[in-house]
This record gives sequence, structure tokens and C-alpha cells, in this order.
Amino acid sequence: MAFAIYRRYRPQKLSDLVGQDSVSEVLRNAAKSGRLSHAYLFYGPRGCGKTSVARILAKLANCEKRNSDEKFRELGEPCNECARCLEIDNGNSLDVVEIDAASNRGIDEIRELKEGARMSPTHSNKKVFIIDEVHQLTKEAFNALLKILEEPPAHVIFILATTEYDKLPATIISRTQRFSFKRIPIIKITEKLKKIAEAEGVKINDEALELIASAGEGSFRDAESLFEQVITMEDKEITLPEVERIIGKAGLEKTEFLAGKLIEKDLAGALESLSIINEAGYNLSQLTKDLIHYLRRVLVASFDPKMTDVFKDEVTSETIKKIEAYAKSCDKEMVIKLLKALIEAYGEIKYSPFAIIPLEVAIVESLK
Repeated sequence: MAFAIYRRYRPQKLSDLVGQDSVSEVLRNAAKSGRLSHAYLFYGPRGCGKTSVARILAKLANCEKRNSDEKFRELGEPCNECARCLEIDNGNSLDVVEIDAASNRGIDEIRELKEGARMSPTHSNKKVFIIDEVHQLTKEAFNALLKILEEPPAHVIFILATTEYDKLPATIISRTQRFSFKRIPIIKITEKLKKIAEAEGVKINDEALELIASAGEGSFRDAESLFEQVITMEDKEITLPEVERIIGKAGLEKTEFLAGKLIEKDLAGALESLSIINEAGYNLSQLTKDLIHYLRRVLVASFDPKMTDVFKDEVTSETIKKIEAYAKSCDKEMVIKLLKALIEAYGEIKYSPFAIIPLEVAIVESLK
């Protein structure tokens, strides 16, 4: 059975991680010194590498080569070749247990976990429990988990992962080593997609890759899933129009053109551009979101030109140049008013049977 692309190209060692340098550095140093903790908490946006790092950590704790070769251990990486590493990669290790707290959130499941934790590993050094979406556990389940986190068996490592850090009890948080995972910059996602395309023998231009990366909204997993959807549908060289058609998202060029008309206060041109985008069937909710992000960058750059350095991980150098030009010429008060109107329209579009109307009203009221 062929694995999905996001699974085939999942990071296999800490040096493979993209966009999480501080996380990989701290964990690598801990692995080198043999100071892996009994409990970790990984939190951050979806698809940014939390579960992948949890599996790498499980391999670090159980890698046979690390345990037998002191020189190799100093690398702070798993070998990905021994029986223990391969079992974890293939998902059939008896000593690495992954639990989805979204569907196993009650006290009975945590009691079973506690019973399993008391048992020694079958043939590994450590028994590793990875609890995904841990914030969804019930209050009773958290209380049960707390007991074992307070007095964990020496052979157990707990790795908790969540997208909603604020929902976790302080008592749980305080008993873990905490690692914050960042949203992945679009540029980094595009670079990885380009490498995957080369490995898969797929012909796809840079603009198309950038749109897929943008649609992933900072998530490698989402971007890789969209990439797989696109290459499944197309058997020729893939260009921007094909990707726009398949995923229903307007490319940066269209968003940028509309943003330019708005900044220039060209009401007729903006409405005409919006009408063309709407008739092509693009997702107007996503378009509004993209416009908000674009205009926000223009506004910020208009007050502080140095902020364009921050945007270099998010958009291309060509886009940066256009943002800088718009920042110099824009009417700041109008852009502020427009952003407020677009944010309000974004909330209304989701519930309106006529998605274009809230967006048109926001544009007309801001530019008239």
C-alpha cells in the first residue's frame, strides 16, 4: 500500500525538521547528553511537526545503535536503521503507543494507559506514550493522568501534543518540558514542496507551488496533502491556473491585483476584478482572508519599512517590492478603514447565501 506524500516525506531525524530550529537544537543536546525527560508537551498550530518530533524522540530513546555506539550517540540523532527505529517508523512498535485524545478522552482510557505504563517495555529501553490533542481529555482523565506524571515509572516517557495550549490544566503543564512549535513560513513550505516534486518527478512551476504552500496556511501536512491532490488530478506540467482550478483558491497575482486597485482607490476597477474572480468560482472567504493579510502587510510597512524583513519568510522578493511601493503611496487612514470592513465582511461571508455581497459592500463603503 502506498503511503500519502505527507507520510512518505515525514522528518526522520531532528536535522530534517524545517522551521523549528530551537526545538531540534534543545532535543538534540538532550539526546547527546542522555538527559531525555520523562514528560514533554509540544504545542503549536496543526501540521507543524509535533507528532513527527514525538516519533523521532521515541526513536532517540530506543535506538539500538545509540545505546551501543558512544560515538554515534554524540550526534544526537536516531540511526533509522536498527530494529527499534524501523518498528517505530512502520507504526508497529509494541512499546510506542499513540493515543488520539479526541476519541479516547475519558478516564477509562487513561486508566488503561496507567496500567500499560506500569508494565516494562517488551523489548525496548523506554515505553513511549504519545497523546495527541491532549487538550480534549476530560477533567477526570486529566486528574488520572496527573497522578502518573507526578510519579512516572523510570521506563516511561510521555509526550503530550496539542494545538490549544490554553485549555490544559496548569498542573499538567508544570510537570512537563514545554516546546512551542511555530507556524511554518510559506517560503520554507515552498522549498520542501519543490524537493518533493523533484523526487516524485513532477513538473510544476514556482507560482503553482507558492499557491499550494499559501493554501496550507503554515501547515506542512495540509500543503503536502493539497500537493498530492493536485498531482493526482494532473498528468502534465502543472501551472498556476490548474492549481487555482483544483483547490478553488485565487493565486497571489489575482489577490495582489485586487489589492492594488483598492490601494489606488479605483472603485470600478476593484469591483470589476472582484466580479471576475467570483465568476471564476474562487472561494471568496479565502480571498477576503488573503486580502486582509496582504493589506495588513502594506499598512505595517507604511508605518515601519523595516518590517518588510519580517515578511521575507512569508512572501517572495517580488511581492516584497510591490508591498514596499504600495506602502509608500497608500492612504493609511483608508487602508485602516478597509481592513476593518474586510474583517467584518469575512465574518459575514460564512453565513451569507450571497458571499460576494458583504465583500462588495465593504469595498464600496471604504472607497466611496
